[in-house]
Amino acid sequence: MKITSVDVFQVTTGKPPLKGDYWKPVVVRVNTDEGISGFGEVGLAYAIGAEAGFAMSVEFARLIIGRDPMNNEQIWDKLHKKTFWGQGGGTVIFGGISGLDIALWDIKGKALGVPVYQLLGGNTQRKLRTYASQLQFGWGKEARVLTEPEQYAQAALDAVRDGYDCIKVDPIAFDREGKWARWNLNGILSDVQVKTAYNRLKAMREAIGPEKDIICELHAYTDATAAIQLGRAIEDLGIFCIEEPVMPLNPEMMKLIADNVKIPLASGERIYTRWGYKPFFDNRSLRIIQPDLGLVGGFTEGKKICDFAHLHDVTVQAHICGGPIATAAALQLEAAIPNFIIHEHHQAAMLEENIAIGKHNYQPVNGYFDIPSLPGIGQEMSEEAMKAAICVTVK
Repeated sequence: MKITSVDVFQVTTGKPPLKGDYWKPVVVRVNTDEGISGFGEVGLAYAIGAEAGFAMSVEFARLIIGRDPMNNEQIWDKLHKKTFWGQGGGTVIFGGISGLDIALWDIKGKALGVPVYQLLGGNTQRKLRTYASQLQFGWGKEARVLTEPEQYAQAALDAVRDGYDCIKVDPIAFDREGKWARWNLNGILSDVQVKTAYNRLKAMREAIGPEKDIICELHAYTDATAAIQLGRAIEDLGIFCIEEPVMPLNPEMMKLIADNVKIPLASGERIYTRWGYKPFFDNRSLRIIQPDLGLVGGFTEGKKICDFAHLHDVTVQAHICGGPIATAAALQLEAAIPNFIIHEHHQAAMLEENIAIGKHNYQPVNGYFDIPSLPGIGQEMSEEAMKAAICVTVK
């Protein structure tokens, strides 16, 4: 089997979680001379970077034409080591590698007639526990800005009524006027800032009771000083974990927070490859890692990282904020690993425009995902989405 062409799609039919946000999923389709095509997604749908990920995918696609798609390890190593900048890494480089790698595993699963999780070692999970993500935008098909504690409480109740027993929220990204990321969260936080975050989380805890889990997301807007201050302030609320309390380029600061806050720490969407994760395993600062398959290096690298985490008694929750291809890939990986802890379900994944990007609609039921059983990753881009997308074909 040989790779004959690669289609790189800039999706134009999706919808951002919040009106006006940046939202540009990038999907790749790798085609072969045996008529089997595989799909993968670059993990840069949100924030800024999709156009760079699109261009990187086109450049890397030129390097895999004529190769055997079953040799995913060989191709991964070539893109990483033989492209010079590959060994320097970074978000865009690994985004380009990741989308293609996911597509290669999709081809392999389809060629062998099995889901990818079978190729990764088989199914270790019956169902995948799932949490409702980013409740500062409310919960449901229409996102909105939340400011008051009672609004946060209602969002928590809405998610629990949908069957979730775990929710995630950033309690401090919106200031009291509803402006995103306008507060300076570096250094010592003001009493107003601490109380705003605390009161929002407290309202959610009181609304859903002590038996449901709450993840506190900080998006690395805080530095170590602020994260420690806030982490200590919310310790009495029974928080499941704190996500991205500080940016991941300085593992020593993550360690400082872990040593001074009793709540477990999670991070990973901006950490790439086993080399990027190694310092966090070495200093034991993270108890949950959150690799994004569309950025971390795809299945080829992602499974290695999960095994590395298992060695250090660290659990895994794949990070997902993208289209249906990203969701399907994450489910395959999480099904295969014994150190899976929980799956992320973003509000964006419930929007009809984003569901329509894929052929199949995978949604959790009562807070749990079934594992796709179709060959490959179990998902493809819909014909309608491909026709509407901006596409570059590399032959």
